[in-house]
Amino acid sequence: MPVALVTGASRGVGKGIATALHDGGYTVFATGRTIDAADLPSSIIRIRCDHTNDDDTDSAFARIASATPTIDVVVNNSWGGYERMMDGGKFTWALPFWQQPAHRWTSMMDAGVRAAWAVSSRAVPLMLPQQRGLIVNISVWAAQKFIGNTIYGVAKAATDKLTADMARELRPHNVAVVSLYPGLVRTESVLEAAKYGVFDLSNSESPEFLGRVVAALAAPSNASGLLARSGSVIVAAQAAMELGVVDVDGKQPAPLTLQTA
Repeated sequence: MPVALVTGASRGVGKGIATALHDGGYTVFATGRTIDAADLPSSIIRIRCDHTNDDDTDSAFARIASATPTIDVVVNNSWGGYERMMDGGKFTWALPFWQQPAHRWTSMMDAGVRAAWAVSSRAVPLMLPQQRGLIVNISVWAAQKFIGNTIYGVAKAATDKLTADMARELRPHNVAVVSLYPGLVRTESVLEAAKYGVFDLSNSESPEFLGRVVAALAAPSNASGLLARSGSVIVAAQAAMELGVVDVDGKQPAPLTLQTA
């Protein structure tokens, strides 16, 4: 069975990806700060881990290495940027950069970008012996246009740059790295907000949809196509159309673009 590691898998996108890879025949290691309480299939291997703490990350990889000599897929979904949008009773998410709380930089750059680098750095030695592998960095259109706030854009642009440069260094080893852009994902928080009319879910994606796309990208039949796209941004819904992937409800979400995101 191929082996996958999904970070930030306690809920939302990460939980959906871990579940879909498990359903697709992967042995899945799932990490998160609250992973022990996550609603995941029982055979997924849970490792409680705060990826802002390098000792935690080292311990997680020691456990993985004790169980398997290789990793086939890593999905870097760890992210703290959507936490604490309210500070002292005030909604701070959309404030200009000079009024943003400092914790937002830390939660996006450390729990997001740095965690992706730290996890990938430890995963690559488990990929090099087999001369293949896929690292997926979850990103979003804020890397390319202003959405929400300045720090958000900086963090996602850094994620895409990390993808591009990691891919360059890993190309001789046949290990691919991509940034994967979801559309509107029906996470727990999105579904709750939709009750109040905040979101139109008509073109939304299940959290599992992204995992299905990752599995299709990593499939042996797509090996040459994946390496050709290494270092690039992949819009999940667009890739799904190309690879024949449908959502859990049988629907094919329409891909967002820079203009429509």
